[in-house]
Amino acid sequence: MTVACQRQQEVKNDFVRVEDGHFMRGDKPYYYVGTNFWYGAILGSEGQGGDRERLGRELDEMKRMGIDNLRILVGSDGERGVKTKVEPTLQIAPGVYNDTILAGLDYLLMEMGKREMVAVLYLNNSWEWSGGYGFYLEHAGAGKQPRPDDAGYPAFMEAMSKYATNEKAHQLFYDYVRFIISRTNRYTGVKYTDDPAIMSWQIGNEPRAFSKEALPAFEKWLAEASALIRSLDKNHLISVGSEGSWGCENDLSSWARICGDKNIDYCNVHLWPYNWGWAKPDSLIEHLPRACENTKQYIDQHLAVCDSLNKPLVMEEFGYPRDGFKFTTSTPTTGRDGYYKYVFSLVADNAESGGKFAGCNFWGWGGFAVPKHEQWQVGDDYTNDPAQEAQGLNSVFATDTTTLEVIRGQVDRMSHIVK
Repeated sequence: MTVACQRQQEVKNDFVRVEDGHFMRGDKPYYYVGTNFWYGAILGSEGQGGDRERLGRELDEMKRMGIDNLRILVGSDGERGVKTKVEPTLQIAPGVYNDTILAGLDYLLMEMGKREMVAVLYLNNSWEWSGGYGFYLEHAGAGKQPRPDDAGYPAFMEAMSKYATNEKAHQLFYDYVRFIISRTNRYTGVKYTDDPAIMSWQIGNEPRAFSKEALPAFEKWLAEASALIRSLDKNHLISVGSEGSWGCENDLSSWARICGDKNIDYCNVHLWPYNWGWAKPDSLIEHLPRACENTKQYIDQHLAVCDSLNKPLVMEEFGYPRDGFKFTTSTPTTGRDGYYKYVFSLVADNAESGGKFAGCNFWGWGGFAVPKHEQWQVGDDYTNDPAQEAQGLNSVFATDTTTLEVIRGQVDRMSHIVK
């Protein structure tokens, strides 16, 4: 092998990749416990919300625990000052960017690279808390879009179902994709396309069709988006960010077609026992066995598809509320700890058997944040609960000692499996 070819192979091995239906990192299989850290780019900025000292502490703490895979929002879209939406925004209007947040994303990736951590970066959102679909629809001429906190979720979802067929909205999103993926990090001088600190470009956070009628157009849009990303970046993995069949109007065949696209490298599911009615606020501990049973069934259904496609599966969002459905950091997390332990065991069991269930990202990392209000307000610490949710609902804080013990135990088990 020539020196040039050897170096090319070494560079390739720096990236997380998929070989024969499994993640590889370097010369080892890659099974992982990760987390969601959507606000990482904001923390990395030097403007409103920025706190580079805290970012360093959070990354160091996660790395110390063996958490090396972070799922992160590239940036929020739209006007500022909107209650229940991420502040500050990155894309103020189509093609108009907040350079402070771009610098924050550059800084975050640099710091993650130093620690050999990897990012899953999602580019869109079907939900209102970061702009997403509604932002693109408004700028495509569809008029002011409803927000669920004002109009209710039925009206919101009916409006968002129009995104799948709105070609102008898609083109605005594609312009954004081109801008982000073609960037060069100002601190490292490394092109994003050449940065192994990025594991995957993800089309969106929980992209949905929002109606059965929109599914064909929805599938077409995701295929177009993944083809565009592949044309811009040959090095990184591409994923959808899907909840699974739940995000495809409970049509598992639709999810299978989406994941079967040649440009999609691995599959995603999300699982929310409380949101999906499997556990009730007044009986979270009592309903834990049912939540675990339904979780196993849901994962097995999707794993069967992954086996047929020969692609890995990641459960990249899951959460469980604090006991008694309380939000204060002093509230016990007995139910959450039990649910986490169960999900982690499914991943580890798969790792031991060489299965396709390759990783999970719990929702999510609150770390050293100290919530000040139940409803997030500008100036408050960022937790991993977005502004539309109660602060402390699903976040794991540095003071959650029992949950952290469960996470550390899983990381230790995984590290022994993949040696």
